[in-house]
Amino acid sequence: MKGLIGKKIGMTQFFTEDGSAIPVSVIQVGPCPVVQVKTTEKDGYNAVQIAFEEVPPTRSNLPKIGHFRRAGLPPYRHLQEFRVDSTEGFEVGQMVGVDIFKETKKVNVSGRTKGKGYTGVVKRHNYSGGSKTHGSKSHNVPGSIGMAAYPSRVLKGHKLAGHHGFKNFTVRNLEVVDVDAENNILLVKGAVPGGRNTILRITVSS
Repeated sequence: MKGLIGKKIGMTQFFTEDGSAIPVSVIQVGPCPVVQVKTTEKDGYNAVQIAFEEVPPTRSNLPKIGHFRRAGLPPYRHLQEFRVDSTEGFEVGQMVGVDIFKETKKVNVSGRTKGKGYTGVVKRHNYSGGSKTHGSKSHNVPGSIGMAAYPSRVLKGHKLAGHHGFKNFTVRNLEVVDVDAENNILLVKGAVPGGRNTILRITVSS
């Protein structure tokens, strides 16, 4: 198994034996039950589908409830699958915990960044803006963006104001500092995407 689903708890410091303080992200990883095992013969590829964060049936829908019932499991909030080279050793209903990262040195962490709503070009794209003095009334604006007689239009892809943040982002090669299998906690050096309670996808860095 090369990855699991987790939830960001926050950030703290981890002190090493020599007294150094390392900034770490605290991630609750699993335990994740195996909901479905996909094989090349039946589905065209090998993968293991796992779930995270159990919910009461009233917080799920009938298709999901039926999917989990087939696996003999209660409904869960999140469902993802991970490609594997071989499905040998995986069974429906099996619980996979954070201890799979015990021998792992580095991981990739994917998640949604913090959403910042509708923002202007200065905050969103780091534009310099207009002059702040000499009576200028043009500050937090993009300025002139049109073209001349040809092609007399704004080119596609121009950086403008709009929805800022809340995008899928992956931080690669984060060092694994500690694995607490008893409490399902993974500590990685540095920051991971999103705020508290953001759902994360943790995979072994290749």
